[in-house]
Amino acid sequence: MFTQSKKLLLLTTCFLAVNLFSQTITFNTLEKNPQRVVPNTPQQIFSFHDLIKDSVNSVVNISAKKHVNRTSNIPSQMLNDPFFKKFFGEEFGNLFNENRIQRSLGSGVVISKDGYIVTNNHVIDNADEVIVTLSGDKNEYTAKVIGKDADSDLAVIKIEAKNLNPIAFAHSSDLRIGDVIFAIGNPFGIGESISQGIISALNKNKVGINRYENFIQTDASINPGNSGGALVDSRGALIGINSAIISRSGGNDGIGFAIPVDMVKNVVTKLIEDGKVTRGYLGVIIDDLSADLQKVYNKKEGALVLDVEKDTPAEKYGLKRGDLIYKINDTIIKDRIDLQNLVGGFKPKQKIVLEIERNKKDMTLVIVLGDRSTLITANQTTVLGGLKLAQIDDTIIQQYRLPRNFDGVMIKDVEPKSVAEKVGFQAGDVIIQIEDVEIKKLSDVQSALKKYEKVNKRIYVNRFGQTLLFVIQ
Repeated sequence: MFTQSKKLLLLTTCFLAVNLFSQTITFNTLEKNPQRVVPNTPQQIFSFHDLIKDSVNSVVNISAKKHVNRTSNIPSQMLNDPFFKKFFGEEFGNLFNENRIQRSLGSGVVISKDGYIVTNNHVIDNADEVIVTLSGDKNEYTAKVIGKDADSDLAVIKIEAKNLNPIAFAHSSDLRIGDVIFAIGNPFGIGESISQGIISALNKNKVGINRYENFIQTDASINPGNSGGALVDSRGALIGINSAIISRSGGNDGIGFAIPVDMVKNVVTKLIEDGKVTRGYLGVIIDDLSADLQKVYNKKEGALVLDVEKDTPAEKYGLKRGDLIYKINDTIIKDRIDLQNLVGGFKPKQKIVLEIERNKKDMTLVIVLGDRSTLITANQTTVLGGLKLAQIDDTIIQQYRLPRNFDGVMIKDVEPKSVAEKVGFQAGDVIIQIEDVEIKKLSDVQSALKKYEKVNKRIYVNRFGQTLLFVIQ
């Protein structure tokens, strides 16, 4: 049994415990019975039809045809392997050399009365023929490719037509998460279609789709065939070009991406004016500032310079490994994507002001940018008259069963009907030398092309253990 003093101690302890946990909380609760808005009369329907009908008429269907060689995904080493020829005959390789026509469907958006149309680069890339069908018009128009930009996945084509219905453009700065939007396109080739959703995120990057990423994310259904179509706001104004989805099944899972309208305008203007997009470049390998590295720097955001490439603006004007770039021309740099997108938006030979942190001290560097289009990169469309190149890595060594110490640059693909195809290059060939320049990496190709820019070039390739020589201008 408890004594009087023990009872008192127990009650006191319980009282203290209650006081210890008797905190109060006030909820931000809205009033009851919210007003629900309905059409004013039974004869009214809530609809966006009149607001987006003009935008629907600005979206076109695109059909792209290209001739592909059936060997494009089969290593040439395998087709020429004596083991297979012994059992299947000398014509074994020719069994796979039949050409076939590949068709793809997509969408595009009319941006001028005289026939300019913007779409995705992947919709019309390497197409031999691009056919456009206008909304409400059964006629087919053969389009001319004005320019393509693989890094942003945008392209401009043009048809010979007049008095078209160009779409109205919005501003990226006006977009807000939660805005009601509509995706317009031609999914699955079934014809004109509209889906509704909201903006679920802005400025999405690190998705791994394009080199320059600043996507609008939406839950509006974007399905195969919607690529290149319009993402519009509730007024019908263009806010983006539908580009890609994240999906496990191939269908819509509620995560779609569109290229924002300001980037579209910038790229389209360059493609129409110059036929290509030229971008500035620094010449640095960069990374984000990790949590551990934040302890080493005063600034907690920025793009960290891991390395500086030789003979680049970065080296010339004094950037060093370990520098933290946190501002360019008064624009704050939060991470490597910010830096990449901002520098890519400048023109070659443009002067920029970098604010950096080096050894915990702030510094300012003035740099004149180089021209990124002069670089040979792994995702570049074609070089040397129609070759798509790739640096040999562990994946390629395993795929093509190459020796572990194999050096060179592999030809991943040869553009159909190109000069390179006519000369005799094949997918799977490994470039080992251009004139007197030994080729071990992509930058060696760049150096060779710069050195022998205006001469016919002898190109040595390794094909199934044999060295072959081709000449290309």
